[in-house]
Parts: sequence; structure tokens; C-alpha cells
Amino acid sequence: MKFKKAVLVEIEDYSLDKEYWDELDKLIESRVSLNRKDPNFFKEIADADCLLVGFQIDVGKDVIDTAPNLKYIGVLATAYGTIDFKYAASKKIPVCNLAGYSTEAVSEFTIAIILWHIRQLAEGIDRASKGNYGFGGMSARELKNSEFGVVGLGSIGNRMAELAAGFGANVSYWSRHKKEVPFTYKELNDLLKSSDYISVNVAEAPETTNLLNKDNLGLIKSGAILVSTVPPPVINTDDLAARLSKGDITYIFDHADEMTKEDLAKLTAHKNCIALGPIGFITVEARKNKQEIFVGNIKAFLEGSPQNKVE
Repeated sequence: MKFKKAVLVEIEDYSLDKEYWDELDKLIESRVSLNRKDPNFFKEIADADCLLVGFQIDVGKDVIDTAPNLKYIGVLATAYGTIDFKYAASKKIPVCNLAGYSTEAVSEFTIAIILWHIRQLAEGIDRASKGNYGFGGMSARELKNSEFGVVGLGSIGNRMAELAAGFGANVSYWSRHKKEVPFTYKELNDLLKSSDYISVNVAEAPETTNLLNKDNLGLIKSGAILVSTVPPPVINTDDLAARLSKGDITYIFDHADEMTKEDLAKLTAHKNCIALGPIGFITVEARKNKQEIFVGNIKAFLEGSPQNKVE
């Protein structure tokens, strides 16, 4: 079985290696690649039975209703907050993402960026580059025996907790559902109050939009480090900027490319904000996983057993 027509939205030639393009072409009879804002988008989707989209592509009710033959929506990303997956489900159209493809990459990145910051590696390298090999005035912290809070205990959050525990941190977590794990569950407010380090790992969805806001950001204790590797809507920008203005916490995130210049400026105006591009997931291993899961999801659907279906 094959799809008759697949529309690929903002999936570039470099997004997949040749071997995976070849695999994809075995699963579809024809494919069309375009930008979401292309004037021909709705015309092309009208007779498609497969829609494959890149990161943060808007797929609402209007798109789904335009494609009466649509049978499958595949996302070349973990995030799916811009897709009306509930409406798609009502039409019996599964939305399948890449759950878990970058678990190790993102988790290791979070630990790495925290250690980079608390061990003052940038300062040490800068001094040495100028011929100064002294340590006067420098001070560092350790992860061992610290209070490490994980917001969201999906595949990445769970691995994040494991790594932090491996460093000897006291790990607690908040998730919408308690889980059978060797970590302490805390209500979100209690976790924010007690943690020295906070890693945000929830998926972007309507229920997680503005999860961190003026009502709970103020609970974060002085000296804490907040790290987010999730899309910006999870944390209210204006409320976070107000919290950063106090100057007593550090915020590190790697989705600066997804923010407007105006919103990004609100955060980067504060020296205690470290903004990075989307580099948390870019390992060789994650790229391979990403492609294998993406093509594997399509194969699984065509074989009658959809996998990685978001709900």
C-alpha cells in the first residue's frame, strides 16, 4: 500500500539524507514540497491523502477540511502544538510525531549548559585566551546534593531526571500525572519554590501554554537556574521578563529563533538571560533517530499499526 499524494510543508532537501528520501519515495506515488505560505498550498492539499510537516507548522481545521482524502499527518519534530490533532482525531486522521528521537541529545545538552554556567567555563576560557591563568574572583557550584526540579516527565524529562540523579542531585518532578519512578513528585508550585535547578520539558499544547506565569514564576528562589528546551509559549514572556528584572535568577533557553524580535528583546535585555538557537537536539545520533522514526511512522501507518500517535 502507498499514499497517492503527499504534500510536504517546509521539509527541506537537507532535512533527510538520501537514503531516507529513497525510503519515503517507496511509500508514496507522488510528492509536492512547498512553504506553508505558498499561494498554492490549499490547492495542493485538496487532493492529498498524506500531509508531512516540519517544525511548528500551522495545521488547523481549515487545512484538514480542505483535504477530504487526508488519511495521515506526519510531523518531522517532537512538538505538535500548532496542529489541531484533536480535530484530526475526530476525522480519524492520526497525527504522528517523533517522540523520543532527541531524548539523549536534549538531556545531555541541559546538563552541559548548566555545568558550563555554574563552573564558569566561559570566564575561564576567556581569561586563558588573554594569558590570565589565575582563578581569583571565580566561584563555582556543584550539582551534587542540589535540589533539581524537572517540569514534565515524558521521555526527555525522565532521562533528564536520571542524569541529574547520576550527579548526586536530589531530583523531584512535576507532571500532569504521577508516575512510578524513583523521583519525588511535587506540586508545581512546591517544585519551583524548592529547586536550585529547574529543567522545563513539557510538550507544547493548549494545556501547557503559559504554564509558567506571573502566578508561579515569582516562587522561584533566589540563585536558581531555569533551563527551557521547549517552545516559548510554555513560559509567559512578559511575566518571565518581569521575574528576570529582579536579577536573582538565571534563565537559559535554546528556542530564541522561534520568538519575535520584540519578545526576544524583552528577555535578552537582562544579563541573567542566556539565549541560544535550537542546538539542544543537533547530535549525529539524534538526526539518525529523527529520520528513522519519521519514515518508520509512515510505514507503520500503511501497515495498519500507527505508532507515535499524539493524543
